[in-house]
Amino acid sequence: MQRKSFGQMVCPIARSLERVGEWWSILILRDALHGLTRFDQFQRSLGIAPNILTRRLNALVEAGLLERRRYSERPPRYEYVLTARGRDFRPVVVALFAWGNKHFAPEGASVLLVNTKTGDAVDPILVDRATGRPIKEPEYAFAAGPAASERTRRKYASASRATVPGRQDSITADGKRTAR
Repeated sequence: MQRKSFGQMVCPIARSLERVGEWWSILILRDALHGLTRFDQFQRSLGIAPNILTRRLNALVEAGLLERRRYSERPPRYEYVLTARGRDFRPVVVALFAWGNKHFAPEGASVLLVNTKTGDAVDPILVDRATGRPIKEPEYAFAAGPAASERTRRKYASASRATVPGRQDSITADGKRTAR
């Protein structure tokens, strides 16, 4: 059975899932962010079948998240190095880590995120770069962007009316919010 492609959907979450939505891909990126680069390292870390690992690595290279580089001529061997796009996936991994520790580790955390200078465990949160404030409801909500279709504008207009009665917001091309 062929799975549905999300690549042509206008939703940024759907488009992202098209590139990394398969669990092996996320785990490979997690390991790459931890410094693994070679096929045998990924295979040992994940216990993944070689054919599946090959497919996932090729898909991540095709998506521009990893770059394939030859490190040995005889025999030909390659390593898989994160690109800028792949390194930008780090906050997603950190968010999944924090969510997993909070909701799916009844025995306690087996992995911690720590400050490398102090060694203290940290509790990551998502913040607004402009204000430094945590992004949480009801202060923050999704809104239609400048490239949104009319259908998307209607969808998010009704959502913003549900959150703030009588208010219908949109985002201009420069990222500013306008209330209508």
